[in-house]
Amino acid sequence: MERQFLIDDLKLGESWRLFRILGEFVEGIETLHDLGPAVSIFGSARTRPDDPIYQKAVQIAGLLVNNGFSVITGGGGGVMEAANKGAAQAGGPSVGLNIKLPFEQKPNAYADIQVEFNYFFIRKVMFLKYASAYLAMPGGFGTLDEIFEVMTLIQTKRVKPFPIILVGSDYWSGLLTWIKERLRAAGMISPDDLDIIQLIDDPEQVVATIKRFVIV
Repeated sequence: MERQFLIDDLKLGESWRLFRILGEFVEGIETLHDLGPAVSIFGSARTRPDDPIYQKAVQIAGLLVNNGFSVITGGGGGVMEAANKGAAQAGGPSVGLNIKLPFEQKPNAYADIQVEFNYFFIRKVMFLKYASAYLAMPGGFGTLDEIFEVMTLIQTKRVKPFPIILVGSDYWSGLLTWIKERLRAAGMISPDDLDIIQLIDDPEQVVATIKRFVIV
């Protein structure tokens, strides 16, 4: 028999797992409830320290801390590590919401507030609940997942609008063009749905944009 995954394990006879799920919610909320204004930063776990994207994430996170924000990441390597590193170097709160995975994800050394999750959906709630803005550096499926989910929640008015900023014009412009030329042109989204997203490369402008929306 093939190995089953967590979602398959939630059977009627294993309802005790609901307590584990509840426990993860409680731990996340108790740990983060007094965090203050924060920005959730997403991006690839595979970005190397010598990559300009890594260095820009360090810079942006430091600027955010210097302007009164905490930083929240997925707690792993790459862009996540860079953002936690930048926040730590600036002396600010640095959160890592780590996920237990069979590969790739290990907690980085820079997040001074760590919460570990078994379930992605609980982790995603924490990213959203405590964020005043979302910032996406170049990344893969996980980064896209976070962006599109929060766009959907804002579009459907399940959460209040807040800044969603994509950093890296060369990386993201093709996606935005496709959304405009395919989804919007075909009437699959409303003309103003893309107003949710901003494409900004300059770190100072990123922070200024967030500050215009959020009172720290």
